Amino acid sequence: MSPPSKSAHSVGPPASQPYPALSYELYPPRSTAAAETLWRTIRELEQTSPDYVSVTYGASGSNRDTAVELLSRLLSDSSLRPLAHLTCVGNSREYLLDLVDELITLGVRGILALRGDTPKEPIVGAGDLPYASDLVKLVREAERRRTAHLCAGRLAVGVAAYATRHPESPSFGHDIEALLAKQAAGADFAITQVFFFPDHYQRLVSAARRAGVDIPIIPGVMPLTSVRRLDRLAELAGIEMDHQLRNRLAAATDDDARRRIGVQATVDLANAALDAGAPGIHLYTFNEHAAALDVLENLQLRRPPVPGGLSRTA
Repeated sequence: MSPPSKSAHSVGPPASQPYPALSYELYPPRSTAAAETLWRTIRELEQTSPDYVSVTYGASGSNRDTAVELLSRLLSDSSLRPLAHLTCVGNSREYLLDLVDELITLGVRGILALRGDTPKEPIVGAGDLPYASDLVKLVREAERRRTAHLCAGRLAVGVAAYATRHPESPSFGHDIEALLAKQAAGADFAITQVFFFPDHYQRLVSAARRAGVDIPIIPGVMPLTSVRRLDRLAELAGIEMDHQLRNRLAAATDDDARRRIGVQATVDLANAALDAGAPGIHLYTFNEHAAALDVLENLQLRRPPVPGGLSRTA
């Protein structure tokens, strides 16, 4: 794949028009081989000057050590700014305060505060914080304790938003109320769950603004190149399926054809969100850079120059 065009990196926007935000999601590797693949992806993503990369964190702290290890290495061995996922399901206040303190000490300056998925298997205790808004408040509490360490600054706190109804929510309107509560608790921005139709993002933003939500709402998109992933997202997250796209992917003759179809569908979705006023794009990578960079290349998202004049390498 050819690198992103030079014009996308070198032509700056007018002073009054900032670069659209760009970020990626990564998850901690489960093996040595997976770690090697992940770091190849990280080196590729570095060359696109993302504003940050989010690092997932398993429910109830199931992969705390590997997540913290990845965050630490991103801070020490890369130019990327990590946004640490944090979930409150099944965790005590003390545990979460200690973890936020650990992250601050590590050098993390951004947290994505999530309620977390309800575990399939019963757990001992539901945890002290039932909602993501409670977790946002806890993060701000931990932040106040470390004001000196943060040079009187603040952590950037993100939260989740849902372009379609959360599978455990009674209604879309309830999701909007939850987003408003998270803003009131101290959230700085929101990233959406994956969605398949442009009007879903537009509906979310319109409803949120009417309700009083004024924080940035960043559309989260994934390269729509896998029928299996589309099916799994529709099943687990209750997202309305784009059956036309699924049928086109299923009918494709080979992986290259599926990738071309899926990348273009993702680009169209991202462009529609940007045209609707989205402040940027968050790409769910599944720790694979090729399709994500294909999307970015075709999207022609303006990016600031890479520090040091680095260029992507194969």
